[in-house]
Amino acid sequence: MLLHRVVAEDTLPAELVTALRRHRALQNEERPAAGSAWEDWDLVFCQPNGRPIDPRADRAEWGELLQRAGVRHVRVHDGRHTAATLLLEQGVHVRAIQRILGHSDVRTTEAYTHVGDQMTRDAARRMGAALWGE
Repeated sequence: MLLHRVVAEDTLPAELVTALRRHRALQNEERPAAGSAWEDWDLVFCQPNGRPIDPRADRAEWGELLQRAGVRHVRVHDGRHTAATLLLEQGVHVRAIQRILGHSDVRTTEAYTHVGDQMTRDAARRMGAALWGE
């Protein structure tokens, strides 16, 4: 578990690590209310008794949040694709993205990243500069 936490702190933005620590502190304050019903699964997000959140309820709540925000429906998992693509667009090396996402094979990471028009235009501009000194 310690290795997992070290890697997470190494691969997450400091602001997110701070927010997650605050969340954990709140969980620890709320834990006594569960009393003997508390089950320690060491989860970041859980039911008030420590057990995993029901995936159906989680999907339903996610859908409600998207609807209230006026955003088209996407799966929670699609956020991983978005994160990978945003990192790639910012020039982060695919191997670093692989580590952040926890993939054992870089080909999986490559499937998560999506190259947009701006990146393609930038690549063409760079190639032009390299070949013709522009």
